[in-house]
Amino acid sequence: MDVKSVGVIGAGQMGNGIAHVLALADYDVLLNDVSQDALNNALATIEGNLARQASRGKISDEAMQNALKRITTTLELPRLGQTDLVIEAATEREAVKQAIFEDLQPHLLPHTILTSNTSSISITRLASRTDRPERFMGFHFMNPVPVMQLVELIRGIATDEDTFSACKAVVDKLGKTAASAEDFPAFIVNRILMPMINEAVYTLYEGVGNVQSIDQSMKLGANHPMGPLELADFIGLDTCLAIMNVLHDGLADTKYRPCPLLTKYVEAGWLGRKTQRGFYDYRGDAPVPTR
Repeated sequence: MDVKSVGVIGAGQMGNGIAHVLALADYDVLLNDVSQDALNNALATIEGNLARQASRGKISDEAMQNALKRITTTLELPRLGQTDLVIEAATEREAVKQAIFEDLQPHLLPHTILTSNTSSISITRLASRTDRPERFMGFHFMNPVPVMQLVELIRGIATDEDTFSACKAVVDKLGKTAASAEDFPAFIVNRILMPMINEAVYTLYEGVGNVQSIDQSMKLGANHPMGPLELADFIGLDTCLAIMNVLHDGLADTKYRPCPLLTKYVEAGWLGRKTQRGFYDYRGDAPVPTR
């Protein structure tokens, strides 16, 4: 199947990045959200990021303008049913994602492929609630989408080969690399990354090191571009906790138990960069460790 139009559900950090790269790759994009403000902010973010790419010579001014013309926004979810491919990028809560697919289902074209950008939730379980589990799969972009080169493609138990091939062709056209993952909790990247972040939080919780020493140690001692606590703030501590809970519940192994300190930060509403406070305080001129 030749995908020409893509519907993106959710105009947040992931959704606007997905719309950005799809439009640059000549796809017609219909971007949906429940909030007009979110859609307006997404368009402003996309335009700013495209302009930054153009100013650095990574894309031409013409490519930037053409990409912006390919993105249409809508508050009406049913309109996305007329696209060839739907990528759901809503909040990382299974009940929300299931409700979206149930609302969209009556409006889908027979050939429309459904995908989720979930970072951890079972693709097989999400697919089972739709009328097309064979045309459903995981389409997991990394953050920030315009910069990161990997996309995890996750088959559910019923996903057919044509669906995988169509999604792989989209990834190839985006100029990104596809990693094929099986449908087990958190897939590949987060199965490895999140326990590392959680262990860094335990290291802080147990007083082995403070925020600065932990991040500095991993940057200078393991050559990581970003420390694990800084990275957690960038991802969002609520997202990190949600993925750890999926791992803990899905694999029933105590090594995936979320650190109580991570839970406490989320309870406080200190979710990282998006709330201006997490393991660092971002309200000043430079980030300041909170511990």
